[in-house]
Amino acid sequence: MSTVPLDRHTERMRVVSGNLGGRKLVTPDGEDTRPTSERVREAIFNSLFSLDAIDDARVLDAFAGSGALGIEALSRGASHATFVETGRDALAALRENLDTLQLTREGRVVPGDAFAHLERTAAGGDAYDLVLLDPPYGFDEWEALLALIPEDAVVVIESDREIAVPDGWVVHRVKHYGSTVVTIASSSAISADAPAGADTPSEEET
Repeated sequence: MSTVPLDRHTERMRVVSGNLGGRKLVTPDGEDTRPTSERVREAIFNSLFSLDAIDDARVLDAFAGSGALGIEALSRGASHATFVETGRDALAALRENLDTLQLTREGRVVPGDAFAHLERTAAGGDAYDLVLLDPPYGFDEWEALLALIPEDAVVVIESDREIAVPDGWVVHRVKHYGSTVVTIASSSAISADAPAGADTPSEEET
């Protein structure tokens, strides 16, 4: 099991809720990984709970970093999570977190590119129920990335700006948390809460 050297990670996060609530997570130091704050994670997963999108879900954490989003989903009842990440230090922290929390059976680590993984998923006919997308700020390939999302998935988009979703998707919520914008949408009309293509008003939280 690869681990992050002690001088290259920080225990500065925790699982917010669920059966692992309060457990500590390690994250790699440096600017390559931008962990989602506990406040934003709590708000995201409260919204997902209200959509009944977590329990027994197959989850993809596509820009996983230390795995905080996917681990939060597992803590709250998801059945399995796949973590895709390219960074060496982030992968080491991710594996350490899964090992420490005894989630190695429920969590699969895929070293590599999110685009390539989604293409392989589509080619293999596989699917995810919940897709978590938190790439680095400044990421500008959203249109191409969202085009690869499997149908009938609930998708969480975290960015530094509002992101337009493909035609036919249902937007459930758009909310601002300081410089972070979170969009929760469905990749097809799973829910009748909003008509496809509807403009959902943005909310801002300070």
